[in-house]
Amino acid sequence: MAQTFDICIRGAGIVGRTLALLLARERLRVALVAGPAPATGGHSDVRAYALNLASRQLLEGLRSWPDTAHATAVRSMQVAGDQGGAVCFDAQAQGVEALAWIVDVPALEARLAEAVRYQPQVETLDAPAEATLTVVCEGRASQTRAEFGVDFEATPYDQHAIATRLVCEQPHGQVARQWFLPDGILAFLPLGGPEGNSVAVVWSVQKEQVPDLLALAPEEFTQRLEAASQRTLGRLQLAGERAAWPLQQARADRWCGALPPKGKLARSFVLAGDAAHTVHPLAGQGLNLGLADAQALAGLLHGRDYWRSVADLKLLRRYERERKTALLPMGLATDGLQQLFARQEGPWQALRNWGMKGFEHSGPIKHFVARQAMGIH
Repeated sequence: MAQTFDICIRGAGIVGRTLALLLARERLRVALVAGPAPATGGHSDVRAYALNLASRQLLEGLRSWPDTAHATAVRSMQVAGDQGGAVCFDAQAQGVEALAWIVDVPALEARLAEAVRYQPQVETLDAPAEATLTVVCEGRASQTRAEFGVDFEATPYDQHAIATRLVCEQPHGQVARQWFLPDGILAFLPLGGPEGNSVAVVWSVQKEQVPDLLALAPEEFTQRLEAASQRTLGRLQLAGERAAWPLQQARADRWCGALPPKGKLARSFVLAGDAAHTVHPLAGQGLNLGLADAQALAGLLHGRDYWRSVADLKLLRRYERERKTALLPMGLATDGLQQLFARQEGPWQALRNWGMKGFEHSGPIKHFVARQAMGIH
């Protein structure tokens, strides 16, 4: 006899596993569909995410936060423009322990997988199962989203992101660094704990540059990075493979809907994480937004009236409205910054660097933006 589930989560990435653990606390029977393993070509995973305080508290509550060696606190963030503009955020000035934590993706995934393995309310499957509610967490290339007839309105940027790892001559000092350059946006994210000297790199460049940059010998590639980073951390050594992917801003036209009923049982679907939305990585907020989706959806299901099904469309539409409203300012901000720094004409360069200098001395505005990014509302 086929098993029955309250909820089937399609996609066992970070957002999917987090949601499964949250829903299991509600005594809901959850099917977690792992899907095919990502094709890495045998290469190591070089991804790292900047997670804010809200995300850390959520993951700590699920006993899935990595140890200090794999979650490096960011004490300061330095942002440099291309004509002397600069912005600096400091944890001490904000009265917090850290602005964010740079988390090693494989370590976080391993902690979540372990937590799921010991959660009896969650069963990991290889194929979708019948459930009252299907949650789509398959990422930006979700096939289920298309299967359910949801349009994914994507605006591609003329950029790709290149990610890798570096060992630096100088310690990072728990500082996240970002350079807005004429030919792209470069970020060095500190790894390896407080005394570490390794960084995760995210380099957003014009897509035409990507084949040549990936084909460079390691020494030539690091020389390019040394020049772009103004040799702030001294000599650099490549410590990981180079991965690249296209950048876009996208949002599904609807995040929930009805599915054909099973007998007398009403069924619905809902989207979360990158299956619902993507933003440019320049603000490092992509995973924070996805985890906030999971927390919001679980919270609404927790607080529902006893007579409401988990597939109640009124409830799911409330989730959609809340999360679209929360996403809007971040999407506008990241898209606006990307468009502004993509312009190379002299007046635009002067305007954006004047704006950076003004923002640095804006007092309450800068404080408000920092608190929002940290997940403190």
